[in-house]
Amino acid sequence: MGVLVLVPLTVCLALAALTAFLRTPALCRFSGLVAAATVLASGVALSAAVLAGSIPTAGSLLRVDALSAFMLGVVGAVGLTATWGGLPVAGAPAHDWMYSTLVTLFLGAMSLAVLADNLGVLWIAVEATTIATAFLVGHNRTRRSLEAAWKYVVLGSVGVAIAFLGLVLLYAATVAAGRPTLSWIALTQGHLALDPSLLKVAGALAVLGFATKAGLAPMHSWLPDAHSQAPAPVSGLMSGVLLSVAFYAILRVQAVVDPVLGAGLMRGLLVAAGLLSLTVAAALIIRQRDLKRMLAYSSIEHMGLLALAAAIGGTLAIAAALLHVLGHGLAKSSLFVVSGRILAAEGTTQIADLRGLLTRRPVMAVPYLVGMAALLGLPPFSLFFSEVAIVVAGFQRGLGWAMAVAVGLVLVLFAGLARHSASIALGPASPGLAEPDPPGRSAPLVLALGSLAVIGFTAGPLPLLLSQAAAVLVGAR
Repeated sequence: MGVLVLVPLTVCLALAALTAFLRTPALCRFSGLVAAATVLASGVALSAAVLAGSIPTAGSLLRVDALSAFMLGVVGAVGLTATWGGLPVAGAPAHDWMYSTLVTLFLGAMSLAVLADNLGVLWIAVEATTIATAFLVGHNRTRRSLEAAWKYVVLGSVGVAIAFLGLVLLYAATVAAGRPTLSWIALTQGHLALDPSLLKVAGALAVLGFATKAGLAPMHSWLPDAHSQAPAPVSGLMSGVLLSVAFYAILRVQAVVDPVLGAGLMRGLLVAAGLLSLTVAAALIIRQRDLKRMLAYSSIEHMGLLALAAAIGGTLAIAAALLHVLGHGLAKSSLFVVSGRILAAEGTTQIADLRGLLTRRPVMAVPYLVGMAALLGLPPFSLFFSEVAIVVAGFQRGLGWAMAVAVGLVLVLFAGLARHSASIALGPASPGLAEPDPPGRSAPLVLALGSLAVIGFTAGPLPLLLSQAAAVLVGAR
């Protein structure tokens, strides 16, 4: 099983190297897709191994538990939706070699982040995602995309630098305890006598740094620019899974801090960040004029909900948060893929210019409306179940006031997103001829959105995997 841990990393690195050196059209077109499929297959296989009672490892730095296996599957599923849905149409030129190489490295870096047992390796992987995505955000080489890339580099680098300082202080706390380590399993199960004062500063800095990468307010300002200017598949990857990988890092750090300091510190930070993120998203999404920026602000909303779930803690809230990670990733990657197709067909993503899309381009409008219904948390989609579970858990664990505020803000966001979406799909048709989109291109969207419609209530191994993944964190606390 140890070899299986290395498969996604090895395949992603090999495909990136081959694409960079050979630069053949086939590699440039399909390397990202093959890498995502490999990551997904590895995630499924490792999840099965964990459910069977195995704990695969590869040396002292990589270790798979239920949480990391689930997150690897999320990286693969969202990556497959974005890369498959973002394939150029038949006859169109393939992506250039640099784009394909960076996407493959991006998938490999996210896989490394969720497989790392050592928090230092986790930090390195998150920093590697910053390097890869900075070039991808500026890939179109327009003034606005380059500006967004620089903004992302500056703010993202500040965030990872703060997280680095937090991990340095955490390491110093283990040195003072007589056992220098950044191994997560050692930190949570090694019964180390960590200095509470030092750990308080370390935990706060690490969470603040990773929260910047997760797009939580008030460290969110890079996110709308980067997600709106990146190519659509990259926007889907960043919004659908990069933010969730940063949230995963927060969960790992929280599991180290809470047993020593109690839940108060992390709960206060995460409740504040969650409610502020929902407030910012609600205030800005109402007057949004661009489709991709609207989707980006929606990502801030959902990261705010995840922060609240982490603050609540407990098996129900954490399992719901992980289900929400999967649901949001699939819905958001699908919507960004559709937004890219709309941009290619209409030449704009300005909401005012996208009228009557359901009449003129139903092959684009239908998956957009289904994806938006999933994102809004309408049943039977899984986001409905995860959001309800988070609210219920919040009331059960004494955060009813925060849940009441959050529900009010979510209703405002629901109204804003629904109004804009109705305008795009059902408004008076803009002038212009309708050009059909090849129906076969909808296959990845059908799979992603169809999965969302059943995973919230279906029987099978997913509920057991979610409960075991939540137990990994709850047990550590």
